[in-house]
Amino acid sequence: MRSVLAGRSFGEISSAQLRCNEDEGAHVQTSSVSCLWRNPKAAKNFRSGVSLHSHTNESRETLKFLAMLGERYGIMRRLMRRLEHRAEVNHGARVDYGRSYWTPPMPPKLAFDLERGQIEKLGLAPMVSLTDHDSIKAVLLMQSVGGEQGSPISVEWSVPYGRQSFHLGIHNLPGPQACEWMEILAAYSAHPTEGQLQEILAALHGDPRILIVFNHPIWDLYRLGEEEHLQLLNGFLRENRHWIHAIELNGLRNWKENRQAQLLAEKWEITLISGGDRHGVEPNANINLTNAASFDEFVDEIRRAKQSTILFLPQYAQPWKHRILHSAIDAVRHYPHFPPGSQRWDERVFHPDAEGVPRPLSTLWPDGNPPPAVRWGIALVLLMGRSPFSGGLLLPWSEAQELPISLEEAEL
Repeated sequence: MRSVLAGRSFGEISSAQLRCNEDEGAHVQTSSVSCLWRNPKAAKNFRSGVSLHSHTNESRETLKFLAMLGERYGIMRRLMRRLEHRAEVNHGARVDYGRSYWTPPMPPKLAFDLERGQIEKLGLAPMVSLTDHDSIKAVLLMQSVGGEQGSPISVEWSVPYGRQSFHLGIHNLPGPQACEWMEILAAYSAHPTEGQLQEILAALHGDPRILIVFNHPIWDLYRLGEEEHLQLLNGFLRENRHWIHAIELNGLRNWKENRQAQLLAEKWEITLISGGDRHGVEPNANINLTNAASFDEFVDEIRRAKQSTILFLPQYAQPWKHRILHSAIDAVRHYPHFPPGSQRWDERVFHPDAEGVPRPLSTLWPDGNPPPAVRWGIALVLLMGRSPFSGGLLLPWSEAQELPISLEEAEL
């Protein structure tokens, strides 16, 4: 391993950090959840609001889900075959979903200001931790260009585990070692080796400024099936729970899944925390409330004192399927006021060219325009977000019949 792990064997690190974790565990953990629409004064007695887990246009989001949809739905499979054939004929390259990706629309400063503005409207001092997938470029850009020196350097790390992949929010990396840490995390994701994950997590845990959050643990990313996913999930926690500081209640996942995450946290005695997971232009649907004056103090509050106060915001009360649709609309909408490269959806979707270099789709279309089938599909998605179609979907998509316990009754 590189210098941040230099001179320490896996056995030395794990035993030292296990003792440290046991010391921290002497505190009784308390997590509370409230909903702003039910308790408008929920933030009154707090100093700060913390936005965790949101994405910018520096985040590379996989397109593997398209291949999964093609396997599940025949009509999607037929459409995708046509597009795949067109790509091979026109470019001599086969569609590679594994190496393709899309990026959220919001540039780093706009994403940061969106989250900050929502918190300030509550009368709180804002702390915003942006967590792009496997990248810290957005925060480094803001620090060098935008002057946001107080922004924590954070990342959503994709961790291979068996046939699954889990996402960990690694918040508040120390600036001098941040790039070195990213090299270590990327190397493990590309070539995981047995025992190395525990070594990395133990070393991260060894820095009291760093916060490690298990993001949306119940979400079966690769659609392995509930039984296999839960086996892998519990195996992962059995091996690594000593270095996981919190389990996320996710602002973009439905309440049934978040209730399961709550039960998981209870089972493994891990503190709950918020995480909005914003990808579009709607601000995070939950935040943490705290009296901490800095992000370092907030981390200490979670890690050592194990105190976490989570506030769900009004957007979470909207039907989940409706919110997912609008997140998809945000991903394909045109933003003429954004910087070049973030305006059109096909500037934000990347695929390898014939030489294997990722390029925006806008540069790969034969005549500069998407195929008609793609244009129609995008138009249909956008149409579903407009009245009267959007309003007409609210009632049938209501989760009232899906959830055994309403969100209000489920407050912890």
